[in-house]
Amino acid sequence: MKTTHLLVCVTVNLFILLNVSISPLFAKAPTTSKILFTSVRDGNYEIYIMNPDGSEEVNLTQHPANDQQAAWSPTGEQILFVSDRNGEVDDLYLMNADGSNVRRVFNEKRKRNKSSPTWSPDGSQFAYGAIGWNSSMSTIYIATLGKEKEKEFVIGGTDPAWSPDGKEIACIIDERLTFVNLHTQSQTRFLPHKAIEWQSDPSWSATGDKLVFSGNNHPFPAAEDRHLHNEWIDKNTIFIVNSDGTGLHQLVDEAGRYAWAPELSPDGRYVLYTRPINGQHEILKIDVRSGIQTQLTHKTWNFGGDWFDPTYALPVSPEQHLLTTTWGKVKK
Repeated sequence: MKTTHLLVCVTVNLFILLNVSISPLFAKAPTTSKILFTSVRDGNYEIYIMNPDGSEEVNLTQHPANDQQAAWSPTGEQILFVSDRNGEVDDLYLMNADGSNVRRVFNEKRKRNKSSPTWSPDGSQFAYGAIGWNSSMSTIYIATLGKEKEKEFVIGGTDPAWSPDGKEIACIIDERLTFVNLHTQSQTRFLPHKAIEWQSDPSWSATGDKLVFSGNNHPFPAAEDRHLHNEWIDKNTIFIVNSDGTGLHQLVDEAGRYAWAPELSPDGRYVLYTRPINGQHEILKIDVRSGIQTQLTHKTWNFGGDWFDPTYALPVSPEQHLLTTTWGKVKK
């Protein structure tokens, strides 16, 4: 009897001590399709979740800090997001799908603002952008979940988006959509330099055959025409393209204010994007085939979005990505 009691006590104490590392095992993924987004309706940036039709909006973070840029893990059990709750910089945090068990990913002393987290398809790694306090250049890093050691991947890169096949990361280098191979770090660009200016925010379909991104069809105004700057910004819109660079198509017209932060639904049928409406930013959804648009949010400022669908949350086996320091030539 004493042995049983001692075993119970040891087990309970061990569970309490290891709760931070064990609890993700008990995290539950959504059973229906859900969208993560950022809202300032509570007076600061908070991470919300909603249905694909905009219903059932729920605040997951409920914290006085600014929480944003949330990204679903491949299985939907965890959420990686950016927060300044440490009081110094924008850092990366993890939480369960229901907003519980929030924990800081890194415990480093370097002061770097991190952004745009993206998961590897097997969920073992993630990439993100980071800018040091004494630097104006963003660098994309890759880290392994559960380990603080990271690898420098792309200097000067922003907006990383890990491909569903795990072979490359789409990102923005010199304001252009660029594909960087995980093994060789060789870079490929499909779109001509003058085709679309200020390309940003790439997002893959779950099958990896298409991407969406934001950009501008018009050349940036000359120095003497700076009064046209705001007009030029409002022409920023959303494009979709096949992963081999073919089939480039403008999804959202330029009427109205600028469109940004596109996100493809896992099935590739819809695209989320953000646009100012009546003085505040709102999230809209457009049907890729029909062009029908639906406004999903209607309360103060809302932006961004990451779409999870359990239908596409298939079990995958981790792959070892052998990152090298050999840089390939950019294809013109």
